[in-house]
Amino acid sequence: MASKPPQGDAYSLILEAIDVGLYRPGDRLVESELAERFGVSRTPIREALQRLETQALLTRDGRSLIVASLDHNQLAELYVVRAELEALAARLAARHATAEEIRVLQDMVEEDHKHLGDPPALSRANRRFHHQIHLASHNRFLVQQLDLVHRSMALLATTSLAAEGRDNDALVEHDAIVRAIAAGDADRAATSLRTHISKAFVTRLKLDAARDDGGI
Repeated sequence: MASKPPQGDAYSLILEAIDVGLYRPGDRLVESELAERFGVSRTPIREALQRLETQALLTRDGRSLIVASLDHNQLAELYVVRAELEALAARLAARHATAEEIRVLQDMVEEDHKHLGDPPALSRANRRFHHQIHLASHNRFLVQQLDLVHRSMALLATTSLAAEGRDNDALVEHDAIVRAIAAGDADRAATSLRTHISKAFVTRLKLDAARDDGGI
Protein backbone atom coordinates (compact mmCIF):
# COMPACT_ATOMS: atom_id res chain seq x y z
CA MET A 1 0.00 0.00 0.00
CA ALA A 2 1.41 3.37 -1.02
CA SER A 3 2.23 5.72 1.83
CA LYS A 4 0.23 8.90 2.14
CA PRO A 5 1.99 12.23 1.56
CA PRO A 6 2.89 14.15 4.70
CA GLN A 7 0.03 16.40 5.80
CA GLY A 8 2.22 19.47 5.81
CA ASP A 9 2.54 19.00 2.07
CA ALA A 10 -1.10 19.96 1.38
CA TYR A 11 -0.10 23.36 0.03
CA SER A 12 2.48 21.90 -2.36
CA LEU A 13 0.06 19.20 -3.52
CA ILE A 14 -2.68 21.69 -4.40
CA LEU A 15 -0.23 24.12 -6.00
CA GLU A 16 1.22 21.33 -8.14
CA ALA A 17 -2.28 20.23 -9.15
CA ILE A 18 -3.01 23.76 -10.36
CA ASP A 19 0.38 24.00 -12.06
CA VAL A 20 -0.11 20.82 -14.11
CA GLY A 21 -3.66 21.75 -15.08
CA LEU A 22 -5.52 19.29 -12.88
CA TYR A 23 -7.41 22.33 -11.59
CA ARG A 24 -7.86 25.18 -14.06
CA PRO A 25 -8.92 28.82 -13.67
CA GLY A 26 -12.57 28.89 -12.62
CA ASP A 27 -12.55 25.40 -11.10
CA ARG A 28 -14.08 25.14 -7.62
CA LEU A 29 -11.92 23.62 -4.90
CA VAL A 30 -13.83 21.66 -2.28
CA GLU A 31 -12.08 20.92 0.98
CA SER A 32 -13.50 17.42 1.42
CA GLU A 33 -12.74 16.41 -2.17
CA LEU A 34 -9.14 17.66 -1.91
CA ALA A 35 -8.64 15.78 1.36
CA GLU A 36 -9.87 12.56 -0.24
CA ARG A 37 -7.87 13.03 -3.45
CA PHE A 38 -4.56 13.66 -1.69
CA GLY A 39 -5.07 11.44 1.35
CA VAL A 40 -4.63 14.39 3.67
CA SER A 41 -6.85 15.44 6.58
CA ARG A 42 -9.06 18.48 6.18
CA THR A 43 -7.16 20.75 8.60
CA PRO A 44 -3.97 21.10 6.50
CA ILE A 45 -6.14 21.33 3.37
CA ARG A 46 -8.06 24.22 4.93
CA GLU A 47 -4.81 25.95 5.93
CA ALA A 48 -3.38 25.44 2.43
CA LEU A 49 -6.49 26.92 0.81
CA GLN A 50 -6.27 29.97 3.08
CA ARG A 51 -2.62 30.42 2.13
CA LEU A 52 -3.39 30.12 -1.59
CA GLU A 53 -6.21 32.64 -1.23
CA THR A 54 -3.84 35.07 0.52
CA GLN A 55 -1.44 34.69 -2.42
CA ALA A 56 -4.31 35.48 -4.85
CA LEU A 57 -4.06 32.06 -6.48
CA LEU A 58 -7.59 31.35 -5.30
CA THR A 59 -10.51 33.73 -5.19
CA ARG A 60 -13.99 33.76 -3.64
CA ASP A 61 -17.14 33.01 -5.59
CA GLY A 62 -19.81 33.39 -2.95
CA ARG A 63 -18.84 30.91 -0.27
CA SER A 64 -16.73 28.82 -2.62
CA LEU A 65 -13.05 29.09 -3.45
CA ILE A 66 -12.14 28.86 -7.12
CA VAL A 67 -8.85 28.91 -8.97
CA ALA A 68 -8.19 32.52 -9.94
CA SER A 69 -7.85 33.69 -13.51
CA LEU A 70 -5.85 36.55 -14.96
CA ASP A 71 -7.42 39.24 -17.10
CA HIS A 72 -5.52 40.94 -19.93
CA ASN A 73 -4.07 43.69 -17.75
CA GLN A 74 -2.98 41.29 -15.03
CA LEU A 75 -1.35 39.07 -17.63
CA ALA A 76 0.56 42.02 -19.07
CA GLU A 77 1.68 43.11 -15.60
CA LEU A 78 2.85 39.59 -14.79
CA TYR A 79 4.93 39.32 -17.96
CA VAL A 80 6.52 42.75 -17.41
CA VAL A 81 7.67 41.73 -13.93
CA ARG A 82 8.73 38.29 -15.08
CA ALA A 83 10.78 39.65 -17.97
CA GLU A 84 12.72 42.05 -15.75
CA LEU A 85 13.34 39.57 -12.93
CA GLU A 86 14.30 36.77 -15.31
CA ALA A 87 16.67 39.11 -17.16
CA LEU A 88 18.30 40.04 -13.87
CA ALA A 89 18.68 36.35 -13.01
CA ALA A 90 20.39 35.71 -16.36
CA ARG A 91 22.66 38.73 -15.85
CA LEU A 92 23.73 37.49 -12.42
CA ALA A 93 24.10 33.91 -13.68
CA ALA A 94 26.53 35.14 -16.34
CA ARG A 95 28.61 36.59 -13.53
CA HIS A 96 28.29 33.92 -10.85
CA ALA A 97 27.29 30.55 -12.37
CA THR A 98 29.75 27.76 -11.72
CA ALA A 99 31.10 25.58 -14.53
CA GLU A 100 28.92 22.77 -13.23
CA GLU A 101 25.77 24.90 -13.30
CA ILE A 102 26.50 25.94 -16.88
CA ARG A 103 27.02 22.29 -17.83
CA VAL A 104 23.60 21.44 -16.36
CA LEU A 105 21.96 24.23 -18.38
CA GLN A 106 23.67 23.06 -21.55
CA ASP A 107 22.53 19.48 -20.93
CA MET A 108 18.97 20.66 -20.30
CA VAL A 109 18.80 22.44 -23.65
CA GLU A 110 20.07 19.36 -25.45
CA GLU A 111 17.85 16.91 -23.59
CA ASP A 112 14.71 19.01 -23.97
CA HIS A 113 14.67 18.38 -27.72
CA LYS A 114 13.16 14.98 -26.94
CA HIS A 115 10.06 16.79 -25.67
CA LEU A 116 9.35 18.57 -28.96
CA GLY A 117 5.73 17.94 -29.92
CA ASP A 118 4.75 17.26 -26.29
CA PRO A 119 3.68 20.66 -24.85
CA PRO A 120 2.96 19.47 -21.26
CA ALA A 121 6.32 17.72 -20.97
CA LEU A 122 8.17 20.62 -22.57
CA SER A 123 6.37 23.03 -20.25
CA ARG A 124 7.64 21.10 -17.22
CA ALA A 125 11.14 21.03 -18.71
CA ASN A 126 10.89 24.77 -19.38
CA ARG A 127 10.09 25.46 -15.73
CA ARG A 128 13.09 23.38 -14.64
CA PHE A 129 15.34 25.25 -17.08
CA HIS A 130 14.27 28.68 -15.86
CA HIS A 131 14.54 27.62 -12.21
CA GLN A 132 18.10 26.45 -12.85
CA ILE A 133 18.96 29.92 -14.14
CA HIS A 134 17.37 31.43 -11.04
CA LEU A 135 19.56 29.24 -8.83
CA ALA A 136 22.64 30.07 -10.90
CA SER A 137 22.10 33.76 -10.10
CA HIS A 138 23.21 32.95 -6.54
CA ASN A 139 20.82 35.55 -5.14
CA ARG A 140 18.35 34.03 -2.69
CA PHE A 141 16.09 37.09 -2.61
CA LEU A 142 15.73 37.12 -6.38
CA VAL A 143 14.96 33.39 -6.35
CA GLN A 144 12.19 33.98 -3.80
CA GLN A 145 10.60 36.70 -5.92
CA LEU A 146 10.79 34.57 -9.05
CA ASP A 147 9.15 31.69 -7.18
CA LEU A 148 6.20 34.00 -6.46
CA VAL A 149 5.99 35.04 -10.11
CA HIS A 150 6.06 31.45 -11.30
CA ARG A 151 3.30 30.50 -8.88
CA SER A 152 1.11 33.08 -10.61
CA MET A 153 2.11 31.63 -13.98
CA ALA A 154 0.30 28.47 -12.86
CA LEU A 155 -2.97 30.40 -13.34
CA LEU A 156 -2.50 30.38 -17.11
CA ALA A 157 -4.76 27.69 -18.51
CA THR A 158 -2.50 26.82 -21.44
CA THR A 159 1.20 26.92 -22.24
CA SER A 160 2.51 29.13 -25.02
CA LEU A 161 4.65 26.15 -26.01
CA ALA A 162 1.50 24.57 -27.46
CA ALA A 163 1.53 27.07 -30.34
CA GLU A 164 2.77 25.67 -33.63
CA GLY A 165 6.52 26.15 -33.98
CA ARG A 166 6.92 27.81 -30.61
CA ASP A 167 8.50 24.74 -28.99
CA ASN A 168 11.46 24.65 -31.36
CA ASP A 169 11.88 28.45 -31.28
CA ALA A 170 11.91 28.38 -27.47
CA LEU A 171 14.74 25.86 -27.40
CA VAL A 172 16.75 27.95 -29.86
CA GLU A 173 16.23 30.92 -27.51
CA HIS A 174 17.24 28.79 -24.50
CA ASP A 175 20.45 27.87 -26.30
CA ALA A 176 21.24 31.55 -26.93
CA ILE A 177 20.68 32.35 -23.26
CA VAL A 178 22.97 29.57 -22.09
CA ARG A 179 25.67 30.54 -24.59
CA ALA A 180 25.65 34.08 -23.24
CA ILE A 181 25.81 32.86 -19.64
CA ALA A 182 28.65 30.48 -20.49
CA ALA A 183 30.55 33.34 -22.16
CA GLY A 184 30.10 35.49 -19.07
CA ASP A 185 28.34 38.13 -21.19
CA ALA A 186 25.90 39.58 -18.66
CA ASP A 187 24.33 42.12 -21.02
CA ARG A 188 23.71 39.56 -23.77
CA ALA A 189 22.34 37.03 -21.28
CA ALA A 190 19.87 39.56 -19.90
CA THR A 191 18.81 40.73 -23.36
CA SER A 192 18.41 37.17 -24.63
CA LEU A 193 16.22 36.16 -21.71
CA ARG A 194 14.12 39.33 -21.87
CA THR A 195 13.57 38.73 -25.60
CA HIS A 196 12.64 35.09 -24.87
CA ILE A 197 9.94 36.16 -22.40
CA SER A 198 8.66 38.84 -24.79
CA LYS A 199 8.24 36.30 -27.58
CA ALA A 200 6.43 33.94 -25.23
CA PHE A 201 4.07 36.76 -24.27
CA VAL A 202 3.32 37.60 -27.90
CA THR A 203 2.56 33.94 -28.54
CA ARG A 204 0.24 33.78 -25.55
CA LEU A 205 -1.64 36.88 -26.65
CA LYS A 206 -2.17 35.31 -30.07
CA LEU A 207 -3.42 32.09 -28.47
CA ASP A 208 -5.84 34.02 -26.28
CA ALA A 209 -7.09 36.08 -29.22
CA ALA A 210 -7.69 32.94 -31.29
CA ARG A 211 -9.54 31.29 -28.40
CA ASP A 212 -11.73 34.35 -27.92
CA ASP A 213 -12.66 34.16 -31.62
CA GLY A 214 -13.62 30.53 -31.19
CA GLY A 215 -10.63 29.34 -33.17
CA ILE A 216 -9.21 27.34 -30.25
